[in-house]
Amino acid sequence: MADITYIDVLLYLLTGAFAGFSAGLFGIGGGLIIVPVLYFVFSAQGIAADSVMHSALATSLASIVFTSVSSTLAHHKKHAVIWPLVWRLAPGIVTGAWLGGMAAARLDTAVLKPVFAVFELLVALHLLRRASPVQQRIPLQNAVAVGGGLTIGFISAIVGIGGGTLTVPFLHWHNIAMRHAVATSAACGLPIALFGAAAYVVSGWQANLPVPSLGYVNLPALGFIVITSYLCAPLGARLAHHLPEQRLKMAFALFLLALSMKMLLG
Repeated sequence: MADITYIDVLLYLLTGAFAGFSAGLFGIGGGLIIVPVLYFVFSAQGIAADSVMHSALATSLASIVFTSVSSTLAHHKKHAVIWPLVWRLAPGIVTGAWLGGMAAARLDTAVLKPVFAVFELLVALHLLRRASPVQQRIPLQNAVAVGGGLTIGFISAIVGIGGGTLTVPFLHWHNIAMRHAVATSAACGLPIALFGAAAYVVSGWQANLPVPSLGYVNLPALGFIVITSYLCAPLGARLAHHLPEQRLKMAFALFLLALSMKMLLG
């Protein structure tokens, strides 16, 4: 049984708070913070190298199940979630998330770690460009919705995120106003996280991790992260229209940049 220290618990709580707040504020960021922190914490706890990245990804997705519920409820109260659009995207998202989780389970940590780091680096560089997604008057056809959902779900499960990084620009490109794109993305994060985490549970059932686990999901880390992420996600959603978003985004991007470089070089 791996030893969990007070420092580990504090890191879990702080990670959940920061991840939940950023997810509520920007519609992105939960998994991009949770995965690298958990990777280093789990490595320090002595979890085997062939399971450590899978555990970080799985636990991140499991925590996003709770964060997305909290964030979605906050956005729903502001009548910002376009629910018919969520249902149109859901079949592709569910299928993609399940396939992505199952595919990731077959990859080594040596592959998953740089894949995640490069993805996070690209997100950070995009945010640093200060560019907003281009809005086009392109109708979202059913086939495009399914294909887009499939791609978003698959990639999100591979890198352990709720998909806002991909879903927000996808929706905005298809003529959805940014406020509604962020809110609808939060709602789409629930099926991504739920089915992605389920795939990691099934694929990691025989993993025999040295901590209480459900498949690859680390239960102690999940519990502490959920406490603060669930509380802070609606706070971020409520403050989205009152804080200097561009400056916050720049600071957030620099933080992601530092995490991605640590993952690549560490």
